[in-house]
Amino acid sequence: MNTNRFGELEVLCRAPAGKQVRPTPLLFVHGAYTGAWCWDEHFLPWFAARGWTSYAVSLSGHGATRRRAPLDAFSIEDYVDDLVEVIGKLPETPVLIGHSMGGMVVQKYLERGDAPGVVLMSSVPPQGLMGSAVELMFKKPNLLVDLNRIMGGGTPQLDSLRDALFHQPVDEADLLRYYRLCQPESHRAIWDMTLFNLPRPTLMHRPPMLVLGAEHDHLIPPVQVMMTATTYGRQAEILPGLGHGMMLERDWERVAERIADWLEERHL
Repeated sequence: MNTNRFGELEVLCRAPAGKQVRPTPLLFVHGAYTGAWCWDEHFLPWFAARGWTSYAVSLSGHGATRRRAPLDAFSIEDYVDDLVEVIGKLPETPVLIGHSMGGMVVQKYLERGDAPGVVLMSSVPPQGLMGSAVELMFKKPNLLVDLNRIMGGGTPQLDSLRDALFHQPVDEADLLRYYRLCQPESHRAIWDMTLFNLPRPTLMHRPPMLVLGAEHDHLIPPVQVMMTATTYGRQAEILPGLGHGMMLERDWERVAERIADWLEERHL
């Protein structure tokens, strides 16, 4: 793995080792509370081994990317600026693959620029977080409070992290490692995703789009994924047996294979 500095941005890169290199690179965009590291656990090396030059960016205030302002000062628009900056420095325009909050960032990017393809994984829908938050209040009323509390520091509450991200069994040591890699999220960005800076579909470019959800996702449940797909005239694909953190689940490779098949169908 190479860690590139795109100015003040942390960008992880895995390049294909063989002679076959696909024509279109991939740029992965993480969700709230995480960083580029979540893609390098499995996805970056897996896609690189199959010929795709694969990048993952840590958005402002995340990972080893710039922290020149307090975390809560960063907005979704700042995160979109990060994407613009990275894409402008890549040799080819990449396919954009966004998870959760990263999916919202990708949608907002499409108001400014185009892409050869987009994959939204358990993405915040264009209607925002309010619907999923209301549903979560009824089904798991303590989960959001617990998540915000544990990400702010203190004693690790691994059961809450497990409940939020995973449906399948996860090794306790891995779960603790993920917890230590996670971090707080910008409250300004969360408010943007809830109400103040939602995507405007009429202004967006419309590249080929794959919309994926997870059957047992508590944070962005399947009904919210279907709303996203309907907004963009797509059919949602809900992957059985998985939770929200689908790129870290035990069966993460099923997700990667579906994305790879979709890319190959479009010669990307």
